[in-house]
Amino acid sequence: MASNTSSLKFFSLLISSLAIVQMAIADPDILTDFVAPPNGTATMAEFPALNGQSVSYAVLEFPSGTTNPPHTHPRSAELLFLVGGTLEVGFVDTKNNLFTQTLKAGDLFVFPKGLVHFQYNPDSQNPALAISSFGSASAGTVSIPTTLFATNIDDNVLALSFKTDVPTIQKLKAGFAPKP
Repeated sequence: MASNTSSLKFFSLLISSLAIVQMAIADPDILTDFVAPPNGTATMAEFPALNGQSVSYAVLEFPSGTTNPPHTHPRSAELLFLVGGTLEVGFVDTKNNLFTQTLKAGDLFVFPKGLVHFQYNPDSQNPALAISSFGSASAGTVSIPTTLFATNIDDNVLALSFKTDVPTIQKLKAGFAPKP
């Protein structure tokens, strides 16, 4: 009986030792194998290895009081991870319901594919840093203000659509005109 107990202890110790050795000689975590450049994205244009992988990401920096204006991603949902700071985020569903949340560092938020959404840093003192990932190598971004006011949509069409007058539309368009 003592022999069986000794053998069991020996094999348990041997298996544990092999597991520890295996962990010590294993490859490092994949996240430590890459160094991401600052202010960069990883779409197929910048990172061809994404071709066929259906993923991309973006690093979003929000100085205090700034916003990422209402926009959509027509080919993917967005998963936003807040690294630091505070963000107010929200999206509008297909029934015109607004969903908002105030995020703190470490929080995640999902913006469904194709829905209008935004991010805003309400902190007047501190920046916010977020990482967004997409389930597409080319999620696309359609900025609502730019799409409406930096294109040649007729002023009358926009005035009627927004129930305002043409001079108001022209003022809005002037804010989106290219800078010389």
